[in-house]
Amino acid sequence: MSDIPFTLDQLRILKAIAAEGSFKRAADTLYVSQPAVSLQVQNLEKQLNVPLFDRGGRKAQLTEAGHLLLSYGEKIITLCQETCRAIEDLQNLQGGTLIVGASQTTGTYLLPRMIGLFRQKYPDVAVQLQVHSTRRTSWGVANGQVDLAIIGGEVPGELQDTLKIIPYAEDELALILPIDHPLAQVEKVQKEDLYRLNFISLDAQSTIRKVIDKVLTRCDIDTKRLTIEMELNSIEAIKNAVQAGLGAAFVSITAIEKEVKMGEVYVAALEEIQVKRTLSVIINPNRYRSKAAEAFIQEVLPEFSTYPQELSLDHFSSSPNVLKEVVNDVAKA
Repeated sequence: MSDIPFTLDQLRILKAIAAEGSFKRAADTLYVSQPAVSLQVQNLEKQLNVPLFDRGGRKAQLTEAGHLLLSYGEKIITLCQETCRAIEDLQNLQGGTLIVGASQTTGTYLLPRMIGLFRQKYPDVAVQLQVHSTRRTSWGVANGQVDLAIIGGEVPGELQDTLKIIPYAEDELALILPIDHPLAQVEKVQKEDLYRLNFISLDAQSTIRKVIDKVLTRCDIDTKRLTIEMELNSIEAIKNAVQAGLGAAFVSITAIEKEVKMGEVYVAALEEIQVKRTLSVIINPNRYRSKAAEAFIQEVLPEFSTYPQELSLDHFSSSPNVLKEVVNDVAKA
């Protein structure tokens, strides 16, 4: 083929149909008419001389050729977006976009502070925060759809060699109890005491729950012996349940700063055990990194790191950090 038989608009339409499962919903998301979408698909199939959709069912299903074109089309679209962002960088952070990814806990409680600091420095840069599972976030970084991410779980094995994984911060998982709980009166909670508590946790299939269980197991806590009284669907719901006296819970220390300062929950000290996990920064060294991303790495990430000596990127530097101060404040409360 001497000429490229498709346009970027046609690739965008193909991607939208695949994502939405129908021509009509794809047309709505692209703010065009359904006949216009259908015509573009017909022209694309005519130019390629191959059917891209199986029109036998109610849902728009891609053929094998359609899946192949979509796979390459997504890469083409991502490269085009990177090109546009590189050109925007010529304006020297007077515009542009920064896309930061995060797993659930870090995205909810840590990243908003970091983005707030960045926006103070660079108010003209549009910042997007994408909060998903560690797996989905890792793939976003690998595919170039996310500039960098901070995660609390493990990067999928198939991406270990693709991504650069930098130990970033130490996140303590605190045992929180109702203020009037009997164990709130003791100096140290023994490990055996844990097996007599009623716990409130996330669903067993949730990523955060799996991470917490792994960390507890590494600390020689038998998670199978813990009594799960109640399973809820969010950290906020768990905190509210503990405040209401319904049980105990393990949550990230960064998630309970406000509640501890307000005296709404009690953080119990465990005898000879510190339940901690490592947060990591992940980047794709083979992808274009915008000036906005470089500025975030240089000027924001070091402010929150508890492992500045571990950071192997030249852009990272040691400086006072907020996460360490949060941990110290909670410990003193």
